Amino acid sequence: MKTLEELTRPNIWNLKPYSSARDEYKGIDASVFLDANENPYNTPHNRYPDPMQWDLKRELAKVKRVAPEQIFLGNGSDEAIDLVFRAFCVPGVDNVVAIDPTYGMYQVCAGVNDVEYRKVLLDDRFALSADKLLAATDEHSKLIFICSPNNPTGNELSRSEIVKVLDAFQGLVIVDEAYIDFSDEPSFLTELERYPNLVVLQTFSKAWGCAAIRLGMAFASRYIIEILSKIKYPYNINLLTQQQAISMLHRYYEIERWVKTLKEHRLALENEFAKLPITVRLYPSQANFFLVKVTDATDIYNYLVKEGIIVRNRHTVSLCGNCLRITVGTHIENKKLVDVLKNYNS
Repeated sequence: MKTLEELTRPNIWNLKPYSSARDEYKGIDASVFLDANENPYNTPHNRYPDPMQWDLKRELAKVKRVAPEQIFLGNGSDEAIDLVFRAFCVPGVDNVVAIDPTYGMYQVCAGVNDVEYRKVLLDDRFALSADKLLAATDEHSKLIFICSPNNPTGNELSRSEIVKVLDAFQGLVIVDEAYIDFSDEPSFLTELERYPNLVVLQTFSKAWGCAAIRLGMAFASRYIIEILSKIKYPYNINLLTQQQAISMLHRYYEIERWVKTLKEHRLALENEFAKLPITVRLYPSQANFFLVKVTDATDIYNYLVKEGIIVRNRHTVSLCGNCLRITVGTHIENKKLVDVLKNYNS
């Protein structure tokens, strides 16, 4: 890869980050805090949280088996996605490459940051071609986005093809693993030491059942993490979110049980969909959802809405004509969905 200095925007590389009161004081013995203009009442919510979330990172590092210095925590994964654009892509000059279809926020962040967004279509099995992805790059390509398991398709992308991209691309490769907990494949976290251009995204929103606390994770070399930390807002993760995340890390056994249950529910729900007359094709999934091609996605979606059931209509997405994305719910929710669909008449 190019050196990190070559990849980073010059103004970001030379930027002196904002230093908060809690950045400047790192001791543990003080009992009187008169440095941050805080209200002295309403403990503990009157105090600013740790801007670098070290207690949480140390607990998370044990579960993810990485160093705390290799972790960036954001207000959802979307913050980390936006920050890699802001850190590495010169507006109006640089470009990024991504698979298509995939998670829509990559393109949104590209638009917000005035960065050209180049789409590379997957094949009809939603498989990735490293050669096609690399062919779309040029000397101004800074980032490649690969979501695996992919959203909205649900499938795990070829590990060997992703490795081929990592070996050949001179910029950063962002592997978004929001749904990795539901996959049978190993995480790319094991490859961080081998690939200095790798950034892995994960989230507390899916398997961890914590979408409401808005906590995303980025894992990379400590040098990439330092750049992202330099430009984030000072207190981007609030105290309540940090506390809830630590609590969930202490209940990791429960997350494993949820994942096992949801994978079983996914298989059962897919089997029920295979029997429905509306089903044209079921796509294999390694996520907590699956994509299904149906006879008339828009009409079936509207029918479900009237019955009080909300799924995602992906009909207008590339390669997903007449497809619905079905999130796996509880046994009761899944049964209600199937029962209602059995009564659908086109």
